[in-house]
Amino acid sequence: MTGIDFTVYKGSPSGKILMGSTYKDVRPDEVLLRITHAGLCGTDLHYKNQDMVLSHEGVGVVEKTGSKVAHFKVYVTIPRVSPVTKPTFLVYQRTDNWLGTRSGDRAGWGFLHDACLHCDQCFSGNEIFCPKRSIYGGANLDQGAFATHAVWKEAFLFHVPHGISSADAAPLMCAGATVFNALEMHGVRSTDRVGVVGIGGLGHLAIQFAAKMGCDVVVFSGTDSKRDEAMALGAKEFYATKGAKKLDIGRPVNYLMVTASASPDWNLYLPAIAPMGTIFPLTVTQGDFSIPHMSLASKGLRIQGGFCPSRALHVKMLRFAALHGIKPVIQKFPLTLEGVQEAIDKLEKGQIRYRGVLVAPGA
Repeated sequence: MTGIDFTVYKGSPSGKILMGSTYKDVRPDEVLLRITHAGLCGTDLHYKNQDMVLSHEGVGVVEKTGSKVAHFKVYVTIPRVSPVTKPTFLVYQRTDNWLGTRSGDRAGWGFLHDACLHCDQCFSGNEIFCPKRSIYGGANLDQGAFATHAVWKEAFLFHVPHGISSADAAPLMCAGATVFNALEMHGVRSTDRVGVVGIGGLGHLAIQFAAKMGCDVVVFSGTDSKRDEAMALGAKEFYATKGAKKLDIGRPVNYLMVTASASPDWNLYLPAIAPMGTIFPLTVTQGDFSIPHMSLASKGLRIQGGFCPSRALHVKMLRFAALHGIKPVIQKFPLTLEGVQEAIDKLEKGQIRYRGVLVAPGA
């Protein structure tokens, strides 16, 4: 098939964002997207000094499909609906369109770009752990969500459900997927008490997902400044930890989701975790993970590593978010060279509340 040249925004050795171009053919099993919204993740800061296109939280509109693509359409007819008539079928569509217009399917992608689909991990539905996986920062460095277009395999794209705007969908592709993966994959139940450390890009979504799952959500933050917001997001209890020597929270938590930018004071938190509880260290940081050995062993605690989900859980996350009205708190920037640089500068300074979303001109 014929290809396309498109604009991209990438990192550089100096850390300055540069504008470039990429050419991609659209192969039989691939889909060309016109990117409308792109999320900014803390992981992007780790790669801003690399010669690669940034962002892995992309949402766009289908503009072209390969000959073997079966589940994404370039055009979708949206039925007109009278005040007393409901449409007889569900259509994935752009939420900003008037009824009766035509538009390409909305689709998004996250951290995982490809997998072999033939190894033990892939056969068991765990493509994220495929030894031949293609993930952000390790493959496809010539394209990302900070661009005008992208070309991805159909098998690793996701329909954006009706009811989720494209701006809200972008952060769900990584931040939402990461916290949902921890909760869903490791058996968290509605009867569990779930602690969330930090109210930021991951934390504010972890509160919402855990609360909508029916869990008793306990939030820990440095100061009281975010108490009201945490409670509005679904927390049942809130504790300010700055200067605290002990956490008196009553019944301990069964799961602790650590979403803060730095590791917490484990001597403060470990007594607040129930025996045989699980700790999810979700924030990506450099260096070693350190925790008091005796406290870990004597209470039978588990440190559960986590990553973005495989495809099945990613789809389930989007459906769950649409059903329960889970939305990220976002701050918008233009998807331009200046807009990308501004968003990254603000993220480095801790001035984003809580996820940055780059919006393409005219989107």
